[in-house]
Amino acid sequence: MAAQSLLPIDDSFNVARRFAADRATHPEIRLPQLRTVKGQWMLFDQRYRQIDDRDLHLDIFLPPAGRSNGLGILLIHGGAWASGNKSHSYPLANLLAQRGYAVFMPEFRLSPEAGYPAGLIDVNAAILWVKERRVEFGLRPDGLALGGDSSGGQMAALLAYSAPTGQFAPQAGADTRVRALIDLDGVLDMTDPLALRYEDAARSASPFARWVGGDYATQTARWRAASAATYVDAQSPPTLVLGSSHDRFTAGRVGVQATLDRHGIRNRFVKLDRAPHTFWLYDPYLARVAAEIDRFLRERR
Repeated sequence: MAAQSLLPIDDSFNVARRFAADRATHPEIRLPQLRTVKGQWMLFDQRYRQIDDRDLHLDIFLPPAGRSNGLGILLIHGGAWASGNKSHSYPLANLLAQRGYAVFMPEFRLSPEAGYPAGLIDVNAAILWVKERRVEFGLRPDGLALGGDSSGGQMAALLAYSAPTGQFAPQAGADTRVRALIDLDGVLDMTDPLALRYEDAARSASPFARWVGGDYATQTARWRAASAATYVDAQSPPTLVLGSSHDRFTAGRVGVQATLDRHGIRNRFVKLDRAPHTFWLYDPYLARVAAEIDRFLRERR
């Protein structure tokens, strides 16, 4: 096989830089220390997809033997569709694994390498990879949930709600449906006025516009197709949304929840009133995030 081509990298979103910026207005935050428990184990850089000479990998945090609850969650990292790394999910994955979950964190193609919908197709391929190995990882037949933070939350919502349509499936007929959606401060409707105020304000220079290939005026159909709210219906999964003090990052939530309510689909919104946007990266918020996810996924449908 030919040597893998050099990939364009955007490192503008990293934990150290974000932490330094957030501490100015949120002196309460601190970076978590990752502590494992006896019998817990991890698998790193498991290849789940090949695209020509490009390999895509995921990392896996598993609970100690005998403590699996049969549920898993695939977490999509944020970074404005252009940056970020699967390792950013490790602290949350670690806490969830200690609560009995198998947690999967994929890398996927970001906008400097490939625009919309490449990364969405990649994540759906990761979902299929996990489902094919559910027995190996101790998952129930319907045990896999999908979650994400910031732009990863936007992607998770889009994939969870569009799954019945096959819109972003890597192959025809693929079943990418998930047990539940966990959205950590990810926009639910990119065409909502609040989202447009920020995401379309810089026109083609905005991260979302770069991802989908243009501003709202010139790429209206793509903006709608890339909005999770477009797909919400009676087949949508139970949904947990955790939001920061910045309402812009959950734009469209009210309409989505109203539709879920109309169809009798369980949903919950938890607002962390004084929290920074990337609250899942920091103590003291991290433990609560893990607890809220655990509570929601363990509830009966």
